[in-house]
Amino acid sequence: MITKRTLLKSVAAATFAALAVGTAHAADITGAGATFPFPIYAKWAEMYKAQTGTGLNYQSIGSSGGLRQIRAKTVAFGASDAPVSGADLDKDGMVQFPAIIGGTIPVFNLEGFAQGEVRITGPVLAEMFLGKITNWNDPKIAALNPGKTFPNQAVTVVHRADGSGTTFNFTDYLSVVSKDWADTVGKGAAVKWPAPTSVGGRGNEGVAANVSRTKGAIGYVEYAYAKKNNIPYMSMQNADGKFVRPDDKSFAAAAAGVDWFSVPGMGVSMVNAKGADSWPISTASFILMYKEPTNKAESAEVLKFFDWAFKNGGAAAVELDYVPMPAAVTDQIRTRVWSQINNK
Repeated sequence: MITKRTLLKSVAAATFAALAVGTAHAADITGAGATFPFPIYAKWAEMYKAQTGTGLNYQSIGSSGGLRQIRAKTVAFGASDAPVSGADLDKDGMVQFPAIIGGTIPVFNLEGFAQGEVRITGPVLAEMFLGKITNWNDPKIAALNPGKTFPNQAVTVVHRADGSGTTFNFTDYLSVVSKDWADTVGKGAAVKWPAPTSVGGRGNEGVAANVSRTKGAIGYVEYAYAKKNNIPYMSMQNADGKFVRPDDKSFAAAAAGVDWFSVPGMGVSMVNAKGADSWPISTASFILMYKEPTNKAESAEVLKFFDWAFKNGGAAAVELDYVPMPAAVTDQIRTRVWSQINNK
């Protein structure tokens, strides 16, 4: 039986395999961007290569980097967790569609606490990242965790150093639950981090590594990176007032009521979704492609890859605690989005 740990360990191997074949075969496809979905894209690439012989060279460089690459037309698709606006899509001549759903989670480094044992609310989380709560034994943290003893340990905030859709998702959520955050920092793929102790890391990988080696650290990463690195994560209070833990079920609960075509480019925000089981910092990760691609053959191969992933990649996604796009939505993506791409 293939375990989640085995799948996560295969990510690096799949990536190197994809990169290696990317230099060997003209038919291989290229993409760049978000680190959030990288574990599942790498796993899909490994599976797709085995079945079709076509490889994927995906550069996990962050959402902002992915947007730069697709706009420069150096890759066949860009990937971003921060959806591009309908106006910008029209200006660039691109389409956008969600490929996978997951969750951003707060992670921390304190001894003596099990996974999900520490509870946090959005407003208290915002105060920690604002630098207003500077010590783990703060009364506001203690009040959420009766019976728990927190150390007299300074809080070190770890954030993304690169432009990031994960940052967009996280700051989008903080802007919804904290007026102070919305007024002073706001949301974006890159923001000015106000806490004096703030430390940057590149990619979800960099944030996970910095949290792992810094006592008293708190950061935010996509769920698979916390599991891969065995970093403790927090339970969060959602919009219904319930404390929930992150997993594919709580991400799916947040996505249950989404009307994907209510926003141009399907760029729906899922943060602070209602529902007793919903994870409050859930998001989709998006793919961007040109309506009139320069390399029509490669663009067609990209659609074949994601068509295969939508049909065959669901089990692998669940194993890595992502949520596959529902079949009813992928059917609409094929007819309403992919039909706009001229690959002939």
